[in-house]
Amino acid sequence: MTQQCPYSLRKRLFWRLLAVQSVVLILVVIVLISVGQMFDYRSTEGTIEILRRAVFRQPTGELSLRETEDLRQLRKDAPDLWYTIRDTQGHVLTEGRIPDEYASIGNALDHVGQARLGWNLGDQDRPAAARMKWIAMDWGQAQFLTGTDGPNSITFILFGVSLTLAKFVVPIVAVMALGALIATPMVVRRSLVGINQAALQADTIDVDQRGGRLSANDIPEEVAPLMRAVNRALGRLDEGYERQERFLTDAAHELRTPIAILNTRIGSLPHSAVKTDLLEDAARLAVLTEQMLDLQRLKQGKVQFTNINLGQLARKVIIEMAPLAFAAGYTVQFEVDGAGEIEGDPLALQRALMNILQNAINHGGRKGIISLTSGCNWIEVSDEGPGIPADLQERIFEPFFKRHHDGRGAGLGLNLVRDIMRMHRGEVTFDNRSPGAVCRLSFPSDGTADDKTVSHLARAMD
Repeated sequence: MTQQCPYSLRKRLFWRLLAVQSVVLILVVIVLISVGQMFDYRSTEGTIEILRRAVFRQPTGELSLRETEDLRQLRKDAPDLWYTIRDTQGHVLTEGRIPDEYASIGNALDHVGQARLGWNLGDQDRPAAARMKWIAMDWGQAQFLTGTDGPNSITFILFGVSLTLAKFVVPIVAVMALGALIATPMVVRRSLVGINQAALQADTIDVDQRGGRLSANDIPEEVAPLMRAVNRALGRLDEGYERQERFLTDAAHELRTPIAILNTRIGSLPHSAVKTDLLEDAARLAVLTEQMLDLQRLKQGKVQFTNINLGQLARKVIIEMAPLAFAAGYTVQFEVDGAGEIEGDPLALQRALMNILQNAINHGGRKGIISLTSGCNWIEVSDEGPGIPADLQERIFEPFFKRHHDGRGAGLGLNLVRDIMRMHRGEVTFDNRSPGAVCRLSFPSDGTADDKTVSHLARAMD
């Protein structure tokens, strides 16, 4: 499916508005001309054109008229037809009763190319306006003077339309374009204020901050259906996410019983390498189950901060994890390097430390020493395994990340450890030593937790 590029609403509205206005204006001009034709629109220009096509010079130099069809029709339609045709040699051709006001003009307008002769509005008992025009003929210049209206030709009408477009329509369109250029951005900007606010609200919606909706205030009626559809979609996503979380929590609770039964049955088996592998696999299942429960508990903000002695916490964890390490072939070493207390959630920190030890057991090479050391505001876990490649030291915090050389990963453990340490304003780091790797949990030197971070744990957890 091809993706269409976004377009500028301001530019599109400007050009479409200008196009509509121009088309409407041109249509109005065409309609007016058509109406004029329907009512047999006539003018002195039409009479002069008929006379021009009919006049010719005789061999003797006199001026005469051919009896053309247009001329016969003109005389029929205008019984009071009058005109005067003069050339530069003084020959004159007239017809009809010429008003005295025009008959006395004579050669007074010989140096004027064309003129319209008439009277002021409201004058009484005056003859009709007249039109005088010099036209170049094949045999020389001729002056036409008439006050009789005749039918206009298509050519004349088109010429008039062209002049009208050039003189009136084009300037009007230019003024409309200038107005649209100024007004369109203002209108669009004011009309999209509500949409811009909704866009800012959409940027704040996050998977860990559900319940967010887009405001429908100051939203154009045409955009409101889209806003409502987006809000309904957000509602469905919230419901689906909540169902998923409930499923994970329920599944983790349900797994506790069969895992406990599995551990009991494995424990009753005679000692063997298979039993050791089964115990490790069952332990990983139990840890993963507890990690799922811890993850849901932390996301829901169900934490309790108390004073914690890091040495006692480390001792409790090593006592619980030592049998699993011994069964996997490790020697366990524990040391307290200074007594330290911090403020935090004991259950969360205990789970974080167990996850670090579980990771060391899984990837320590099944030989050597696993060491747990507690300081004033830190805890370190080290092993003598192959270590962690530098390009993977950040990726190991991704949920269920797999290490390519063994196909085994950290599950949810290290991702959960990082979130727990962020909650305590601390950090977790990995470094390689010779041999093995060391993981360090560092806490703030003041030993206090960040109340704001605790109150908004969902924001701190990616």
